Amino acid sequence: MSTHKNHPFHLVDISPWPILGAFSALTIMMGLIKWFHLFNSNLFLLGITITLMIMYQWWRDIVREGTFQGLHTLMVTKGLQWGMILFITSEIFFFISFFWGFFHSSLSPSIEIGMLWPPKGIYTFNPLEIPLLNTLILLTSGLTVTWAHHSLMENNFNQTIQGLMATVILGIYFTILQAYEYMEAHFSISDSIYGSSFFMATGFHGLHVIIGTTFLFICLIRQYFNHFSYSHHFGFEAAAWYWHFVDVVWLFLYISIYWWGS
Repeated sequence: MSTHKNHPFHLVDISPWPILGAFSALTIMMGLIKWFHLFNSNLFLLGITITLMIMYQWWRDIVREGTFQGLHTLMVTKGLQWGMILFITSEIFFFISFFWGFFHSSLSPSIEIGMLWPPKGIYTFNPLEIPLLNTLILLTSGLTVTWAHHSLMENNFNQTIQGLMATVILGIYFTILQAYEYMEAHFSISDSIYGSSFFMATGFHGLHVIIGTTFLFICLIRQYFNHFSYSHHFGFEAAAWYWHFVDVVWLFLYISIYWWGS
């Protein structure tokens, strides 16, 4: 059978990973419910394990298609770029909903919380301590990922690896500091609208940092195996876009929730 095609598009082969990924996500959700209500995390850990296995195999197939089989043509890459732009746009609106809820509650505190913001009894974080350090960490990581990108454009692969490695380390450091901050918090997610707003906004941002760090770590591994070149590195470019988006969201979080809101 001939494999010749007279168009620049990539018609993907039949794959088991989308449906299996959906079922693994369902397993994680049911595991979370079981964990929260029955204090048993076995199903949640099983769902996470299955999801990681599916991610590895799905990404492996995409790397093969784009890097080794040459199926990611200029037209396909343009489609991937628009897909990433629209995805980040949807993420922007996702975080807008959290900021909307925060400012709705803080600019006009209701009588149920004493018409005060922060509500009485809430001991907020000092914005000049760990939050400021985390801000410097993310701003620095934005510089290092840009350094890695420019090094790749100049075919300086050693500096590309160094920049990516520094960015991944800074992302992990940020996550550790935020986990420590949560452990030291004097309030919880159930402590009025302040606790709900704070942990929902900063928690989902922390999740995005973990996702972005994973994204960049995969790019670091791919760069180590010489998968990227001056003209073919959209996987890295998408990771850099996503990381800059995470940086900008944190700046808004720091200014509005940690600094102004406290």
